[in-house]
Amino acid sequence: MNRSFATSSLWILAATVVLLAALVPFDPAISRHARGLPGAIVAFNAHITDFGTFRWMIYGSGVLVILAYAVHRALGNGTAAGRARSVTRLSLYFFLTIGATSAFVHLAKLIVGRARPELFADLGAYSLTPFAYDNLYASFPSGHSAAVGAFFGAFSMLVPRLRPLFLAGALAIGVSRVILGAHYPSDVAAGLLLGLWTAIAVAFLFARRDWLFRFDARGWPLPKALSGKPK
Repeated sequence: MNRSFATSSLWILAATVVLLAALVPFDPAISRHARGLPGAIVAFNAHITDFGTFRWMIYGSGVLVILAYAVHRALGNGTAAGRARSVTRLSLYFFLTIGATSAFVHLAKLIVGRARPELFADLGAYSLTPFAYDNLYASFPSGHSAAVGAFFGAFSMLVPRLRPLFLAGALAIGVSRVILGAHYPSDVAAGLLLGLWTAIAVAFLFARRDWLFRFDARGWPLPKALSGKPK
């Protein structure tokens, strides 16, 4: 196993454990406060929250993979074909990152079975019903948060200098899930970190194949665009 990948995975795991330990006791209070925010804030978050849906991300990147690959095959060799190959790999990176995150999230939701905030009055904030096969018991982890964690996490791997901006965007969508009463804060934290970890893991896989990324001296995947090497 790549040492840098193992180290980054441990850091993300540690951050997840620390955040969950810090947030879980305050989940009910934070959720109640968030839902009591002014109507304009709630309305704004309602408008941005659906950016974090898996469906459009997976379908969009999947279609781009197919189209770019078809163009690459039609062009054969040459500069144009090389560009089409780069687009194919870029689309594939997003498709695999978001698709894998979706699979992980839905499996975790099924196993954990945490009741959503709308059931707080009846069941409280810590009710678990594993394998309920019911969306009302699919609060942990947040799917929207995981989706944007993967999406913006992939961008942050590809354009490191804009990483703070991308991570802020992911956090904004995650917070919207709490404000709208769909998830508890700990659900959001777990989802964001899961999506980010998947983006990093797929970048390591691509770097091993010399696709889009190359390993730097520390064994970390660096975008080829930063090194001037072909993708």
